[in-house]
Amino acid sequence: MSTSCFPKHLRLPLTLWSAWWGAMSPLRPACARFATFLWLAAVVAALCIRPDLAGVTSLLRALGLRRCCYYSLLHFFHSDALNLEALTCLWCRGLWRLLPRHIIRVGARPVVLVDGLKRPKEGLKMPGVKSLHQESGSNSKAEFIMGHSIQAVALLVRGSTTAFALPVAARIHEGVVWSNRDRRSLLDKLGALLLSLPWPEPVTVVADAYYAAGKFARCLRQRDHHLVTRVRSNAIAFFPVAPAPSKRRGRPKKYGRKTHLRDWFRLKARFTQAASPVYGEERVQLLYYSRDLLWRPLGQLVRFVWVIHPSRGRLIILCTDLSMNPLDIIRLYGWRFKIEVGFKQAIHTLGTYAYHFWMQAMTPIRRGKGNQHMHRESESYRQGVRRKLAAYERHIQLGLIAQGLMVYLAVRLRCVCWYCANHYMRTVKLYRSPSEAVVRHALRNTWSDFLAFSPLAVPLKKFLTPKLAPHYHGTSDISSMEAAA
Repeated sequence: MSTSCFPKHLRLPLTLWSAWWGAMSPLRPACARFATFLWLAAVVAALCIRPDLAGVTSLLRALGLRRCCYYSLLHFFHSDALNLEALTCLWCRGLWRLLPRHIIRVGARPVVLVDGLKRPKEGLKMPGVKSLHQESGSNSKAEFIMGHSIQAVALLVRGSTTAFALPVAARIHEGVVWSNRDRRSLLDKLGALLLSLPWPEPVTVVADAYYAAGKFARCLRQRDHHLVTRVRSNAIAFFPVAPAPSKRRGRPKKYGRKTHLRDWFRLKARFTQAASPVYGEERVQLLYYSRDLLWRPLGQLVRFVWVIHPSRGRLIILCTDLSMNPLDIIRLYGWRFKIEVGFKQAIHTLGTYAYHFWMQAMTPIRRGKGNQHMHRESESYRQGVRRKLAAYERHIQLGLIAQGLMVYLAVRLRCVCWYCANHYMRTVKLYRSPSEAVVRHALRNTWSDFLAFSPLAVPLKKFLTPKLAPHYHGTSDISSMEAAA
């Protein structure tokens, strides 16, 4: 609906929330009832505008709901009325409709980022919590923590002058063993998650060195996807087999002479100097060299790129697409850090992983304990663990959708977000797409105008009005909402 009939001071707020509601409406088929969809819209809106990250109670404070709604929200996260797999598929399909011209492509393929995340959880009765080792060299992280191990998938989109990792899906992939015959690794589980998403076309997956494994690459190649990743310095490869001068007895060779990849840095005379294609680097010259070699874990030719950076050191990148330019491969791996920025926004701005759902019947876990083996427990206990893990993943997925909506608004409505944010920033760059924190201020400042004046908000307004606390004086005018409803 056009906003030209509204006063000028209301057009921009209604434009912002109208785009938000237009992106939320296609998620309706994932809900069993319309009331479930209204709870879904209310929770995602609360995740976008809440002022603190104190779990479910902050969602009540953001919307100004009564105390009894706390238990309604708990039931919503645990309810099967919200189909998590259908919601994830609808969200993935909707990204091509929301940002068709902003999806970053290299070689006509969209770019998808994957990585793992370990979130600390101190709950003694939280399924999936186990002792985890932190590989990061940051001083702010402990070497061993108790928490959830999560693997995430994000789509790379382009803003005005930068790129965003728009989150698609994330799942808890460690901590619970359902069968003693289950031999799946984290690579198998992430590959299954990637292949379960309804990608409309083949993609290029960018990952760190942990995912440089043959089983993960084979999993992607089954669906014509490609992999770009870093390999360790002690990796080896093989030259292609030279044609034999005469026929010999026995099975023909599959691999030629072995070579250590780190030894290729000695051939510095063969390296090519070029301007760095990595984002944010200007007037930086690097050296690179490319060669197609056989990689035994995958069993086929792949493209290796050796990079010597003046400040970041040496790097070896692997790409399964033999037609991709070496500079494009370097630029692709440079974009991998965008998913780390997305993790930071999800943790500190939206609270995507700030869930605290306890399982009362669960046996308390001890610090330093590993996986929880469910094949040793009763069926009722197993059902309770499944229900709790599903609640965690629903909370995570809704947080990712809220973050994705913020990225969508920052990319498509950059000027509107800056105008509606209306808060102090020491360095404001209006020519750049705003961060999720700026979009959160813009949505919070315009939430009451959306409820009071937008025709699109009428179902949500009627749904929230009887649930509002009588003495709440927050972002909405209760009297005007009751009159409109």
